[in-house]
Amino acid sequence: MGIVFFAFLPALLWARRGRATLPVFEALIFTGANTYALPLLNGHSDLIRYADNEITRAAFGVIVFQVFAISTYLMVRGHAATSRFWQEDVVSTRISKWLGYGVGLNTLYVIVSTFTGLIPDSITSLVRAMFFGLGIICMFITSRRLGQGTLSPGERSYFFANLVIQCICMMATLFLVTTVSLLLLTLVGYISSSGRIPLIATALCLVTLAILHNGKAAMRDKYWEPEKTIPKPFDLPSFYVEWLSHGLKPDETSNENKKLTGKLIDRTSLFHIMCLVVSVTPANQPFMYGETYRDIPAQFVPRLFWPNKPLGHISTSRLSVYYGLQNEEDTQKTTIGFGMLSEAYANFGFYGLAFLGIFIGVTFKKIQGCADGCPLFSYGGLLIIILLAWSFQVEFTLSIWLASLYQAAIAVLGIPFVVRQFFGQ
Repeated sequence: MGIVFFAFLPALLWARRGRATLPVFEALIFTGANTYALPLLNGHSDLIRYADNEITRAAFGVIVFQVFAISTYLMVRGHAATSRFWQEDVVSTRISKWLGYGVGLNTLYVIVSTFTGLIPDSITSLVRAMFFGLGIICMFITSRRLGQGTLSPGERSYFFANLVIQCICMMATLFLVTTVSLLLLTLVGYISSSGRIPLIATALCLVTLAILHNGKAAMRDKYWEPEKTIPKPFDLPSFYVEWLSHGLKPDETSNENKKLTGKLIDRTSLFHIMCLVVSVTPANQPFMYGETYRDIPAQFVPRLFWPNKPLGHISTSRLSVYYGLQNEEDTQKTTIGFGMLSEAYANFGFYGLAFLGIFIGVTFKKIQGCADGCPLFSYGGLLIIILLAWSFQVEFTLSIWLASLYQAAIAVLGIPFVVRQFFGQ
């Protein structure tokens, strides 16, 4: 229960204070509830492999991170910034309404990138970062306008149609994490402006995701072997009917017929990975002493200037091979989510978790302090939106998290600059 308490504590303090800034640090810490606490309380099926003392050490490690992160965040002072970066609106009300239609442009990109090979490999990462940044801005701004009640009936229909199309296309790859992040960001945008939680819509999304999670393994067995294939657009209705039929079947690999919500918790878990790392390190495998962190600086060098720089998921690949979950060939096909906590323990044990907590606490407090009271549509405000989106990327290791955040920030902050050249203030 300690993990649950510390996961909720920052969010409760934020709500009590009624702060105007977005709950970025609070959202990041809150994710510990579904990734670490609930899988433990729910009895994740993989936990049977570990002794009670190993599970206890893993839970203690999560609490070490939470305590150091929260304590540092509360102790460090944050000061509102006064520079133009934080205080000057770069997106006017007129432009913000126009940006709502950028949702449609992003939908077109999702369709093209998912079902065609029209985008050259040499610019795939650049185009992905640009459109992901566009999607973050447009979805969040439009969802806030929805919460404020300023969208016309036609605009509301247009927004929901694009949201559904994007989710359907992204999930056709049989990866759900991007869709979940998109829905969470949209939900936070709506709640932050309306002060209300759409209970019915949220419940429907959770049930649907739970069913799809339950049937994902069977679908991957069919569509990923021997070669990964993606259904054609016209095959999507039958594809999803098949997926739902698998999802509604009992999980034959489980010894117990858990409820769908329990299975959703299992599949969002990182606690069993934490148990694996704790049980093996340092008893059978020595600490990595920063090996997965050494490629972080390289991720900030554009591939244009370093064509052979290490891939962004190299840290995850190292961890997967080091702990015997994959071989080198398998890491080229798929990646396993380790999360920053398991990575920190793999490198430096409990000291790594403490230092990671301090780093997160200091960084987020300083950035959120600078953004205190700043316009949402300033460069600083847009940066906070990006950080909010990245607070849900719980499966990333630190290098992937920082590199992808950097790419998205460049794209997102560059969009208002380009728009202003055409539309002015």
